[in-house]
Amino acid sequence: MSNNPFKKLAGQTVVYGLGTILPRLLNYLLVPLYVRVFVPGVYGQFTELYAYIALLMALLTYGMETTFFRHAQGDDFRRVYGNIMTMLLSTTSLFVLVVAIVHPTLAGWIGYDGKEVYLLFVGLIVAVDVINAVPFCVLRQQEKAMKFSIIKLVNVLTNVSLNILFLVVMPETSLRWANQLFGPEAGLLTWVFVCNLAACLVNTVMLLPQFKQIKLQRDKELQKRLLSYAIPIMLISLIGMVNEVADKLAIKYMLPGDVAMDQLGIYGACYKLAVLMTIFVQMFRFASEPFFFAKAKDRQSPDLFADVMTYYVICGLLIFLGVELYMDVFAYFLGGHNDLGEQYRQGLGIVPIVLLANLFYGVVFNLSIWYKLSDRTSSGTVITAIGATMTLLCLFILVPRIGYWGAAIAHLACYTVMMVVSYIWGQRVRPIPYRVGRMLLYFLLAMGFYALSVFARPEAQWLMYVLNTCYIVIFCAVCFLVERKHRIAY
Repeated sequence: MSNNPFKKLAGQTVVYGLGTILPRLLNYLLVPLYVRVFVPGVYGQFTELYAYIALLMALLTYGMETTFFRHAQGDDFRRVYGNIMTMLLSTTSLFVLVVAIVHPTLAGWIGYDGKEVYLLFVGLIVAVDVINAVPFCVLRQQEKAMKFSIIKLVNVLTNVSLNILFLVVMPETSLRWANQLFGPEAGLLTWVFVCNLAACLVNTVMLLPQFKQIKLQRDKELQKRLLSYAIPIMLISLIGMVNEVADKLAIKYMLPGDVAMDQLGIYGACYKLAVLMTIFVQMFRFASEPFFFAKAKDRQSPDLFADVMTYYVICGLLIFLGVELYMDVFAYFLGGHNDLGEQYRQGLGIVPIVLLANLFYGVVFNLSIWYKLSDRTSSGTVITAIGATMTLLCLFILVPRIGYWGAAIAHLACYTVMMVVSYIWGQRVRPIPYRVGRMLLYFLLAMGFYALSVFARPEAQWLMYVLNTCYIVIFCAVCFLVERKHRIAY
């Protein structure tokens, strides 16, 4: 069996991709369903509430996933696992109690009067996902990527199937049940949350073998050490989630009334067209985080990490070209050429901006290895805070003037600044010989082909597809020839 680290990382990435790409693609099928069922204003509610879910997940896991990978080595596995789960179960139980008490009041504050049940379901979804988070990390640490992928796939199949049942097969019955069970203001959107919660609970059942490995413990000294590592990670994640969700929340509060929710719905739907880049970044993260920690002490690790970054950028740019050069195909998922579909399609211009933002986010994750391996996680907090500052500054300036375009630009500006700051800082603390020249060459080549596809687009659609395919083939050929020339044996 080959010991090539790239083959191992690529293999793990592919297997994690089965649990990331297939589920996300299946989940992506919900987008054309939702945009055909919900008007932009209602889809805006969906976008907003799922932004809150992401923010709460970052808060309530408080960095314990990365902390688990850093500390649960060898004989310390059970002790670390037990203490982490003790803390998470305690804080999550408290969270559920608070949500159960205050969700009616909270619903009034954020404009969901009569739809309080939405917030209750949001709280329950977050709680179950938090409890499942570290058992999923156990699967990753033990390199049980196939089991990880199967559980993720079953989760999404459950979610998609239930959505089709409630929203397509029996929508009138579902609406009547929602009104009877949750109040006259509750609409079909209620069942989106019900389906999600059911899928999360299926995850919990499938993770029972990992839950059985838990021996709840309260070692104060160990928990203090775990928290000292985790809190900066939590701050990074929390501020990072501000970078991820502030664009969506800003639209609601910086634009007037119904216009805001319509724009948020359009933005949220078009944002989903960047799903392939999001999937790639996520599957790379799942595979690379334990890989980086495992290879940290190798003599060739700096060159290894540099080459991983280069290959990540190549793959990311290939996804960018694949989506943008065939945007006519992807746009179909936003509905047909009717009034509702056209409302969503008017936001297609933000897709390349979001794709680049997500690509740069993956670069930032690659760069973050310098402070994670140096146990200088507080430095990561500073970098993420700089990104959040850029996000908020751009949002306040741009969203009131240009709406969701300002939100997309803020997203890109945030990760561009974080990427530059992290690179400069990391090279001073833990230098890694990143192939900046080659990556810049690939970036400019990809942007050049994208510009050609936009400004030199032929009228005949078949010719457009032929030319765009040629651009992708040329890009791949250039990358292959250049990388073959610089190949390093590991």
